[in-house]
Amino acid sequence: MDEETFNMELRKFLKKVGVTSQREIEGAVRSAIDSGKLGGSETLKAKIVLSIEGLDLSHEITGDISLG
Repeated sequence: MDEETFNMELRKFLKKVGVTSQREIEGAVRSAIDSGKLGGSETLKAKIVLSIEGLDLSHEITGDISLG
């Protein structure tokens, strides 16, 4: 395994995950506020599940996202 290539590819993947996830969350929150489903001061429980085909990997990350 080429450590440098692996590290670069992993960083690119994680950057894509981070940017995409942020856009999706922001859009969903704005839509929920616009529709009245959320008031804008809630704390939301979030969960991400990471899995990789070919590896016995399933990792869950949970946290809270405060809107105000």
